[in-house]
Amino acid sequence: MPECVRDLPERWLYYRDMSDALGSDELAAIAASSAEIIAGLADQADQIRAICNAIVTALSDGRKVLTAGNGGSSAEAMHLAEELVGRYRGNRDPLPGLALPADSTALTCIANDFGYEHVFSRQIQALGCPGDVLILFSTSGRGANLVNAATAARNAGLLTICLLGRDGGNLAAAADHALIVKADDTARIQEAHQVILHMILESVEQVFTPESS
Repeated sequence: MPECVRDLPERWLYYRDMSDALGSDELAAIAASSAEIIAGLADQADQIRAICNAIVTALSDGRKVLTAGNGGSSAEAMHLAEELVGRYRGNRDPLPGLALPADSTALTCIANDFGYEHVFSRQIQALGCPGDVLILFSTSGRGANLVNAATAARNAGLLTICLLGRDGGNLAAAADHALIVKADDTARIQEAHQVILHMILESVEQVFTPESS
């Protein structure tokens, strides 16, 4: 039978006592910081509405939504796409959403043969059509593979939406719609992006979900 409990390095034994784990006050401060940044999205409601309307218009015209991001932002990209194909709340017809980070065979093939900076742009060249929407999630706006994705999308006639943080990085200027969360901490930016993607889904289902459901 395999050994399932491995021996911990001696340097880790200190943490068994958990006395240095975050206390209630520190956890409350994190929650307050996150809530403050999310509340700040209200000041960007007009911009968020424009993004939601652009996505709804594209879907109404029979176009699809492509999403991408790196790391935690990749998870958010996949979250948005799966909710379009599946559902968010109400039962409705499936909508075309495709998360570019989801296909590990495509990612590893392209990274191996062309370089990691092309893992999304090459998929856009293959799958993107004029009028489609590309949504990029990035806390820094500086990932080379995302900048290349935005360039490929523009060349192919896609509408590019970037959900960003900090100063927006290089992606801010490459997007048709760039929404920059007013925060510098990666975790807080990603939490705000999660709320924005739910706003997008709320708007989509407001249009596409039958009233009876």
